[in-house]
Amino acid sequence: MTEIKRLFDFPYYQLNKGNLKDALVTKTNGIWEKTSTQEYIDKANQISRGLLKMGVQPNDKIAIISSNNRTEWNITDIGILQTGAQDVPIYPTISEEDYQYVLNHSESKFVFVSDQEVYDKVMKIKDQVPSLQKVYSYDAIPNCSSWKEVLELGEDESNQNEVQKIMDSIDENDLATLIYTSGTTGRPKGVMLSHRNIVRNALNSSKRFEVEDGNAKALSFLPVCHVYERMLLYLYQYRSISIYFAESIEAISDNLKEIKPDVMTAVPRLLEKVYDKIYAKGAALTGLKKKLFFWAIDLGLIYEPYGQNGAWYEFKLGIARKLIFSKWQEGLGGNLKVIASGSAALQSRLARVFNAAGINVMEGYGLTETSPVISVNDIRDKGFKIGTVGKILDETKVTIAEDGEILVEGASVMMGYYKNPEKTAEAIQNGKFHTGDIGEIDSEGFLKITDRKKEMFKTSGGKYVAPQLVENTMKQSPFIEQLMVIGEGEKMPAAFVQPNFAYIKDWAKIKNMVVGSTNIEICKNQDVIDRIKDEIDKHNAKFGKWEQIKRFELTPVEWSVDSGHLTPTFKLKRKIIRELHKDLYDKIYA
Repeated sequence: MTEIKRLFDFPYYQLNKGNLKDALVTKTNGIWEKTSTQEYIDKANQISRGLLKMGVQPNDKIAIISSNNRTEWNITDIGILQTGAQDVPIYPTISEEDYQYVLNHSESKFVFVSDQEVYDKVMKIKDQVPSLQKVYSYDAIPNCSSWKEVLELGEDESNQNEVQKIMDSIDENDLATLIYTSGTTGRPKGVMLSHRNIVRNALNSSKRFEVEDGNAKALSFLPVCHVYERMLLYLYQYRSISIYFAESIEAISDNLKEIKPDVMTAVPRLLEKVYDKIYAKGAALTGLKKKLFFWAIDLGLIYEPYGQNGAWYEFKLGIARKLIFSKWQEGLGGNLKVIASGSAALQSRLARVFNAAGINVMEGYGLTETSPVISVNDIRDKGFKIGTVGKILDETKVTIAEDGEILVEGASVMMGYYKNPEKTAEAIQNGKFHTGDIGEIDSEGFLKITDRKKEMFKTSGGKYVAPQLVENTMKQSPFIEQLMVIGEGEKMPAAFVQPNFAYIKDWAKIKNMVVGSTNIEICKNQDVIDRIKDEIDKHNAKFGKWEQIKRFELTPVEWSVDSGHLTPTFKLKRKIIRELHKDLYDKIYA
């Protein structure tokens, strides 16, 4: 059996276990097209041979920018890595200016793009990137070379020995990829991850994965340019789990029913949206059905794992699962064993209600710089605790600094920031990576995140406010889509609130109220303002007086990744949002 030390060892390991007919599956023109393990490897070798004929040398950089996850991405990834070059995955939604910065900073020689939109963005800045020789596309685009040209160039196997020679020379500690962080402030930093960094993370994360090897399907839709989803794709290959790529976030509901996956990843924002949709449908029911629905929800909201609520609770939960929660499971395909949640804090109510429904949502924690997983919950062997991000992975050591900051050592900690020794020295001190997150480890070994060190601020009264904690609590309200706490240096905390416009329209319909048809009208409606005030007052009670939101303003602008308000992992870009709402800020603190 192949020992996995480099990232390109994963597909060969899978092949040794058995050739999966549907190793990678992408929907094209309405048909799910399957690529077997053998085809995956054969095409990756074609890419490697083609790249060598194009003059690619070890340590060259090749960028991949794709709007959606697809088979071609994985083939290109392995093909690049086998040549000793490094790939540079780039978020498709960042600005043209950031494209230019990343391509120049990495000195990328070639770019593989997914579609016309990405191609157009690259071409607008291509002249400002001297290192960039050529752009190839997965989709057929007029006047753009197809990635199939590289495949065709590699059909001739005469230089396969050269590919093999390079593969044999690559060490596990060699640089594998540059991942530019989608920071909430400043220029993106190029995180250098070695083969060993990601390999060890995948193998150690795999131990927490409650899915049988082979005969299982994963649905992949989180951006594969983010190391979280990418690491999991290698993990799936290691476990011989078939990978199905969702068509888009909009099509997820349909894809879940078509594929019936056993596992998928999610960010809390998606789970919030799923829950809000279910809740709105339940609120529209009448009579006994409505009573049963909210009885089940109430049970779910007090859920504790491992029968901690007692036999009578478990008996009632069994009935709720049969009558109500089974429909939730059907809506997610019917086979889901686990949803791995990451990238942001998961609200406890969502962890409770989904797990009560028999849908195991397991929250983890990590950063790009740690490849990424540091800790993760696991339903087995009492390894799951609500309100925590689970126990620390093997080969990872976590210590809590005097100021509460989480410090990490181990196999998955990055090599450093590319071309930035100062930032590297700042981030890694005495072999410990400083995460910038505040946390604690309880007596059972569970890690809990309490806030971002850099996002905490002081009011003018000298009191510290942890905005993430307040925001995550407030977003438990179905009336609130997004909320950003402000007030650094001011006398009190306040907030910009983006209402959940879809939910409010449904609520108004049920109440026979007129709240307006546009976002602007809804934000000016006094009934809406009063209702959101009630929600904020209710949740304020959970905080000290100095932390409570004293004033708020509603914004009709819907914050999104595409408009640059959120990072691709849905974190708030605080500086940009504050500048966007300068008028509201001045109104609050006038």
